[in-house]
Amino acid sequence: MRHPVLWTTAIGVIVLLAAAIVSLMLGTVRLSPSETFAALFAGAPGSAGAPSAPAADRSAVQAHAVVWSIRLPRIMVAMLVGAALAVVGTVMQAILRNPLAEPGITGVSAGAAVGAVAGITFGFSGNSQWGVPLAAFAGAAIVALILLGVLRARRDLRPGTIILVGVSLSALAGAIINVLIANAHDDALVRSAMFWLSGDLELRRWDHVWLAIVPITLGVGYLLTRLRALDALALGEEIAATSGINVNRERTVLLLVAALVTGAAVAVSGIISFVGLIVPHFLRLIVGAAHARLLPLTALGGALFLVIADTIARTAFGAVVVQTGVVAALAGAPVFLFLLLRRSRA
Repeated sequence: MRHPVLWTTAIGVIVLLAAAIVSLMLGTVRLSPSETFAALFAGAPGSAGAPSAPAADRSAVQAHAVVWSIRLPRIMVAMLVGAALAVVGTVMQAILRNPLAEPGITGVSAGAAVGAVAGITFGFSGNSQWGVPLAAFAGAAIVALILLGVLRARRDLRPGTIILVGVSLSALAGAIINVLIANAHDDALVRSAMFWLSGDLELRRWDHVWLAIVPITLGVGYLLTRLRALDALALGEEIAATSGINVNRERTVLLLVAALVTGAAVAVSGIISFVGLIVPHFLRLIVGAAHARLLPLTALGGALFLVIADTIARTAFGAVVVQTGVVAALAGAPVFLFLLLRRSRA
């Protein structure tokens, strides 16, 4: 099966790159393919090949600024976040043995939301562009540490109990968010908080890419090395134990890494739903449940899904403001319902 997987992965990479190029071309300022590739190959602003006003016509300078300063960092964030959420969703479904598990099931996304809303309502967003993402990541890290403490204190927790712990943490986080929003001193801050909670990639810069790329790349890379353990855990704790896997330790480490990857993704995008649900389920219908095939393609599929959703969000509705998370939900909810009903009939 090695060669079909390589071919499928190669096709996935090509489709993802094609979607990224199309996304670079579309927007308020439409670019032709030649303008897009010329801007890309010219290099980042400040590099030797980047056009400047005295040396190039105004349209080339504008195309270069649109590609490198506005659209490319937004697309890179979409790729990182989409890949992270899809991979984490696949991992959660395996280790918790629950087809409805997704990145936020441990409460980490809710923790990130508490941090972000606190950062917005306390005015951190006005002091630094890093303020809200760092506050969100701090909230996610705190919940991840709480989850780690619970897992270490009770090593006999079953997957269903872990889910209930996540539900409890999410409920607590929701209550804190309500208090923060109700006591915000400015309606504009409330609007900003609600906008963040819906998930969006507006005004994403290279700083957001650098903030997310290291934890997401390292975390996803580690998860890709645990394919055999994920296959065993998906079959049940008893089978995993007879395969020589330390179930408690493996599950704890995988949950913690998945939580940190989720925190890094949510910190730069807000809460975006359904990526970690529909992408793994859809790809299982194509390549099966073996994680050696599924997990790499899930990363590509998640990146592709969110790039397309973000492109639709910023181009398809004209002057109407629609967030990336809203488009993801509008597309993901019916698809997931279809897959769920199809699975029930099967």
